[in-house]
Amino acid sequence: MKLKALVITAPGSNCDLELCEAFTLAGCEVQSELLVRLSRDPSQIDRFDLIGLPGGFSYGDDIAAGRIMAALIRESIYPALAAAIQRGVPMITPCNGFQIAVQAGLLPGPAAGEPWSSVPTEPCVALAQNATARFNDIWTTMEIPTGTRCVWTRGLETTVDSAVLPCAHGEGRFVADEETIALLEANGQIAVRYGERDHFNGSMNRIAGICDSTGLVFGLMPHPERYLHWTQHPRWTRLSAAQRSGDAPGLQMFKNAVAHASAARNASGARANS
Repeated sequence: MKLKALVITAPGSNCDLELCEAFTLAGCEVQSELLVRLSRDPSQIDRFDLIGLPGGFSYGDDIAAGRIMAALIRESIYPALAAAIQRGVPMITPCNGFQIAVQAGLLPGPAAGEPWSSVPTEPCVALAQNATARFNDIWTTMEIPTGTRCVWTRGLETTVDSAVLPCAHGEGRFVADEETIALLEANGQIAVRYGERDHFNGSMNRIAGICDSTGLVFGLMPHPERYLHWTQHPRWTRLSAAQRSGDAPGLQMFKNAVAHASAARNASGARANS
């Protein structure tokens, strides 16, 4: 049976179709559902093996980017999401999804070894206005830190020419106090960095994305769901056939998570049958 992926949307989400396509290409059966419907019956989340919060401008980004949807998640489906992560469900939150996840208390999540709580934690990191004070729409180089525990990016195979991702945001500058940054670095929770030449938004330590302490929950400002095919690369005609072999980096991320979820389900089934 195919794994089931849930994409949680709200008015203003505009990258949900790309996220659905990414999960589909990675081998999942996908269902897109409005947050307001899930809030009526959060137990629906128990049926899914992977979860995604898409980018866009949820609720028009009124007040601040992602804040309204984050508040609604905190008061409605947060316990169900925490339970899903606790049972091993990978979750991806690109761009607006990342802004939502940090304000909802999903990222960076509890400390290593501590269980997920049914009560959301207060945000300890933020995605502030870009250093340029402008909305930037740009392709950036990326780096995958050695030793990251993120199941989405760990072992990602890229070349110098293909290691890029598209970005489109005005509030993506990753900030936190020095102690929090040091803990994220030491725990392997930095999942992806901007390349030195493309550090356009001023994020601390060039952080483009982080994960929780389990490596399951992955938030990033770039859009891997917009880079599933080599022909989406801005200079794809200049890439050699060798460089375009295998899957594009964005699709690799989703296939990594699907493989992890599949292995976890098989292991769970084996334990149940033993």
